[in-house]
Amino acid sequence: MIKKTIEYVDYNGTKRSEDFYFNLTEAECVDLEIGTSGGYTEMIRRMVNANDLAALIKVFREFISNAYGVKSLDGRRFMKSPEILAEFTETEAFSKLYMELATNAEEAAAFVNGVLPNRKVEPPLAIAPKANG
Repeated sequence: MIKKTIEYVDYNGTKRSEDFYFNLTEAECVDLEIGTSGGYTEMIRRMVNANDLAALIKVFREFISNAYGVKSLDGRRFMKSPEILAEFTETEAFSKLYMELATNAEEAAAFVNGVLPNRKVEPPLAIAPKANG
């Protein structure tokens, strides 16, 4: 699990700082891996190698969406639902996080490694094109 504290300005112009949580259980990871032809990890590797930015953007957005949830007060549950996800994706916090991860390979790899249980992903995972030189 990873906690991201995101500072953003809401639609009323109010500066906010909020904590957001992201996690995928081992069961969810297995579902992603076996539910993808050739495996989820291999699919991403192919997209990176092909520099398929359009496909990577879609997959990365889905990854963030699959991982987002709200911890129960007692810490026993990590709740996910379409309504909970909408409450996040309809904020500027989502946009700020998405752009940060899409344009920074190290931040993206750290995010994925924080979300995935017992797995490590190396950069480059960012969606933005690599800088020359």
